[in-house]
Amino acid sequence: MPIVKPTCLRDLKFRVNIVDVVSRVATLRRAGSRFKGLCPFHNEKTPSFHVDPDKGFYKCFGCGKAGDIITFVRETEGLDFTEAIETLGRRHNVPIEYEEGSGPTREERSLRQELFAIHEIAADHFHQVLKTDSAQNTTGEWMRDYWKNKRHFTPGLADEFKIGAAPPDGGTLFPRLYKERFSEEAYRRCGLFFINENASTISLHTVKPRFRGRLMIPIRDHQGRVVAFTARQTALTPQDDPAHEAKYVNSPETPIFTKGHLLFNLDRARAAVGPDAPFVLVEGQLDALRCWSVGLKTAVAPQGTSITESQLTLLRRYHPVVECLFDGDSPGQKAALRYLPLALKAGIETRFLALAGDKKTDPDDLFRERGIDAYAELKQHALSAMTFACRSLLPDPAAASAEQKNEAARTLFDYILATDSEVTRSAFLNEIAIRLRIPITALTRDFETQRTRAAQRRPAPAPADTPAPAPAVPIQTTTPEYHLLLICLAHEHLGEPIARILPHDWIDKSHTAGEFLNTVLSHFEQNDWPGRDRLDSIPETDDQHTLLATLAAETIKNDDPVRVANQALTALRNRALLPRLQQIELALSTHQADSDVDAISLIKQRTDIQRQLRQPFGLPAVV
Repeated sequence: MPIVKPTCLRDLKFRVNIVDVVSRVATLRRAGSRFKGLCPFHNEKTPSFHVDPDKGFYKCFGCGKAGDIITFVRETEGLDFTEAIETLGRRHNVPIEYEEGSGPTREERSLRQELFAIHEIAADHFHQVLKTDSAQNTTGEWMRDYWKNKRHFTPGLADEFKIGAAPPDGGTLFPRLYKERFSEEAYRRCGLFFINENASTISLHTVKPRFRGRLMIPIRDHQGRVVAFTARQTALTPQDDPAHEAKYVNSPETPIFTKGHLLFNLDRARAAVGPDAPFVLVEGQLDALRCWSVGLKTAVAPQGTSITESQLTLLRRYHPVVECLFDGDSPGQKAALRYLPLALKAGIETRFLALAGDKKTDPDDLFRERGIDAYAELKQHALSAMTFACRSLLPDPAAASAEQKNEAARTLFDYILATDSEVTRSAFLNEIAIRLRIPITALTRDFETQRTRAAQRRPAPAPADTPAPAPAVPIQTTTPEYHLLLICLAHEHLGEPIARILPHDWIDKSHTAGEFLNTVLSHFEQNDWPGRDRLDSIPETDDQHTLLATLAAETIKNDDPVRVANQALTALRNRALLPRLQQIELALSTHQADSDVDAISLIKQRTDIQRQLRQPFGLPAVV
């Protein structure tokens, strides 16, 4: 395994701001000297995730996750330690240096790294096919004409999003990738090719391109890395294409692409959202591209499927409001209604931008014809979640029968039950009562009845023989060991005197804080303390790294660190000596000693312990 030089690791952490690293994944806002936002590791509605740029650590006070820039990249991108360092180095232009003879070989590249590299090369390859012409390549000219005159997009937009083209015969993508000598597993799992499973080895003769004669739209994850493609059918799509009749074909799911977890254009849109600029959710990639082309920079789209809870949780990290702009036809309206309960569950406030007039209208046509002005008009007539749902389910309540109103109300109750806020539920019920022209008292009673039935229908707990997931072991922040660690890290000059007077066997090493305190005090004892700026060299386990980040996120509220240290030292002394004293007292009272000599020995031990407990123990008032 390649070993990164410690000096290089320290330089990386010094030069890379943790706020820049975390901001690729979560939206942060300044809170004093720190930053805070919604945690990227668990679903929450109130920010409990804190980032300290001065100390270089993050800490979530909701789920307990903590660490530095390397830990964050490892956790959010599924990389190992060295891969995370190399990723940070590439992104922030910090050269990574290895110990002599330990640099990574081609065989040591991870599958995920290979797949990211393959997709970047493929995106560039398809884009070059679109842009260039030759006697062997007439696809580019045809696709450029299709892009400009049929889809009505500019060449500049194609360059900005790296739109590409796949030739009808498949072109030379595989020969281009084959020169890079990626692993066979990477070729098999990248999703760009059909590969003969019976072939013992991969070669030019056993591989067939998945995408032929299609417009190629790169799909990027929220960090901007190409992870897949959407391929648009054109007149060049050959008849023997297995998915010839499909208008759009996505890459299959791979280790770097799960279509239900990503949103098209989120990598760009998340940087544009703000108090007056929420996300705009559209149905397709070309809708999102049209929005971008007219200046609406916050548009995102699912990957050709219904919106998922994971996608909405991802949006919620960056902004709590989403404007839903789906097609005006029946499928578009049904998609909007499927989206609504998921949005309520995710804690997203939704506004619906209704496309009036012709039901065939879609955002692509609307913005192509009227530009960004159309968005301002849509916002003026935006509908709240319940208003939209009521109009969709019961367009004419005045003419509706009691049975029709009851059916619409029952559907709306299911939507309301998706939110866990009683305030929101009450407001929704009032709005439904007005829209459907139903007395609020009757509506509320029916809702409570449906809520009770829904609770009774919930699945029973798993059988006892089905093991439940093991809960994360919380860091014990009330132990004397934890308090001494705080003192040693915040007031380094106290570390050596604490190490000098505290016996090692008084430390409880059965938990992470005790284990880490023992390590820290050993460094002080041996005059080997690396200093506050190099603390990451001390932890020996992942749990200790997490504990270090937790400690860095805390501040000592007491103005007298010596007093805090002495309280912890006294607690450790009492915890170590009092049980032994009780054992001696019990032995003497029950005559468990075998001889007078043993009794005398026990009495001497008792006297010695009592003397220790009476004497002050700790650091002098001035250290």
